Amino acid sequence: MSARPTAGLGLKPQHYAEAAACPAVGSQAGLWFEVHPENYMVAGGPRLTWLEQVRAAHPLSLHGVGLSLAGDERPDSGHLKRFRALIDRFEPFVVSEHLAWSRRDGVYHPDLLPVPRSREMLTLVCAHIDEAQTALGRPLLLENPTAYLPLAGHEWDEVDFLTEISRRTGCGLLVDVNNVYLSARNMGLSAEDWLDRVPADRVGEIHLAGHRPDPVWGEALLIDSHDAPVSEAVWTLHARLIDRIGPRPTLIERDADVPAFATLLAEQARAAGALETRALAA
Repeated sequence: MSARPTAGLGLKPQHYAEAAACPAVGSQAGLWFEVHPENYMVAGGPRLTWLEQVRAAHPLSLHGVGLSLAGDERPDSGHLKRFRALIDRFEPFVVSEHLAWSRRDGVYHPDLLPVPRSREMLTLVCAHIDEAQTALGRPLLLENPTAYLPLAGHEWDEVDFLTEISRRTGCGLLVDVNNVYLSARNMGLSAEDWLDRVPADRVGEIHLAGHRPDPVWGEALLIDSHDAPVSEAVWTLHARLIDRIGPRPTLIERDADVPAFATLLAEQARAAGALETRALAA
């Protein structure tokens, strides 16, 4: 097994063999991989075998997209059982989900949809997180969403809302720096202020990803596309965050226009280098 997780990559099927064979030395000493558990909730077959081969060489993180923690229905019990089976089998070093909803009346939607940060929503989300954490036998990390348009009904600032959820449930936070940057640009806010206020002791993981301008609105509306390299603006914000809170496991996400494994490793090495520099400065 490799060293303590530092910088990781989202694992793609076309990279299974290279990921399993990647030596856990040098800049890859803390290399880890993240997968969406929904893609592995199967009884058997090659997909699970491939994931076991990667897990034998590197730590894994499970990053859920289907619990719909901010939905108006309780988390699906069958989904939680399948999720728990993966946790027990692969022993991920961290398990995470999103502050969003994606399910209603048995219908799953392809997007992680936003919610108002209201007192009512706070109570609902906390109840769903408590139920999920009990069923999964693990604390969750909760990821901040991307904002594209003003949403009525907010009673809380986003950082304060996430902090209060964490305080009430004991969950940690997954800070997606790209989401912070996009939300700030789209809504006319300060990404620096957001990152300067998130509580250091609650942050368990960081995500970095690429984005693109909207085809119609251009730079006035940035889209969390995960189909491009991490931007320099996001790298700068990542450095600002870890300078304040210290190194945290940092993931490079790429879900479309996926390049060669070596190209992704170059981004992973940049993140690992930033984390090492911060650790040495401590």
